[in-house]
Amino acid sequence: MIDVNTAGEVWIFAEQRDGQLADTPLELLSKGRELAGKLGVKLATVLMGRNVAGLCEKLGHYGADKVYLVEDALLEHYQTNPYAKVMDELVHKYRPQIVLYGATPVGRDLAPRIASNLKAGLTADCTDLQIGDHEIKKTGEVYKNLLFQIRPAFGGNIIATIINYDRWPQMATVREGVMPMPEPDTTRKAEVVREKVVLKPADLPIEILRQEIRERKVNLKASRVIVAGGAGVGSKENFKLIYDLAHCLGGAPAATRAAVDLGYIDRDHQVGQTGTTVRPSLYVAVGISGAIQHQAGMSESKKIIAINNDPEAPIFNLAHYKIVGDLNEVVPMLIKAVREKV
Repeated sequence: MIDVNTAGEVWIFAEQRDGQLADTPLELLSKGRELAGKLGVKLATVLMGRNVAGLCEKLGHYGADKVYLVEDALLEHYQTNPYAKVMDELVHKYRPQIVLYGATPVGRDLAPRIASNLKAGLTADCTDLQIGDHEIKKTGEVYKNLLFQIRPAFGGNIIATIINYDRWPQMATVREGVMPMPEPDTTRKAEVVREKVVLKPADLPIEILRQEIRERKVNLKASRVIVAGGAGVGSKENFKLIYDLAHCLGGAPAATRAAVDLGYIDRDHQVGQTGTTVRPSLYVAVGISGAIQHQAGMSESKKIIAINNDPEAPIFNLAHYKIVGDLNEVVPMLIKAVREKV
């Protein structure tokens, strides 16, 4: 029987931009708290940037036991080389057993570089993480307390569980929104460990002259009510029904990947395996067949209403309320009923 290094901490890369923490590391702190508890180790975050010490308090409120803080003027804007150098040095010094990153543009860029430098495994776009044991059938060796890295594979048709039992740290990127945002506890305080990594201008091969950042048009993760349309809506003009229903319900319009690819709506509104994962109080699925890739992004909605003219549509297996009918007739009736009640 082979035990993992139970002294190794669970780490989360605390992504920030312009002194503001991204949502993903805060979401990861909820799962990190669970993993660290099962392993009996500390939960730590790695925070780097320029003048970002003020974020340590917030990380503690959201569950971090420790914050490894690295501040340097050369870390003001994200670049792969200096950020990877800092992470490499900290991992070699403290030897965490698990390191998690958000599957954001930054996380997807940084994590593979670190995995390559450390010659460690990396599982991308995980939707769940668990702790468990693994037995090598040929030898009978049992590896205890491994990180089970769970993600959809083969276009979402199967769920794969990936482990890394012989090379540490165990690393994964986790999709945005799949972990619930924890409730902050303002009585919690994190231990701040200031670290100094020597960086030189040569570590920054790119000079950033100007940044142009386009904010998302809609914050689906924060929406309590979402009305989503699929390819079955039929046209971009017809998608006005989705906007109108969302508006009268005080919610946000959304869509499947198929509807986005057809040009019915902007990609910022996409829900599903390759879009945003949401957990609204009410999710109205209009003209959506219910492919598993879409279900992966909305199955945890508290109440789901599905409108489809196909009584065999897979979305009905997930829906709490099912309306079989032509959306061009049903949606206007719903809009009228809501407006009259208001």
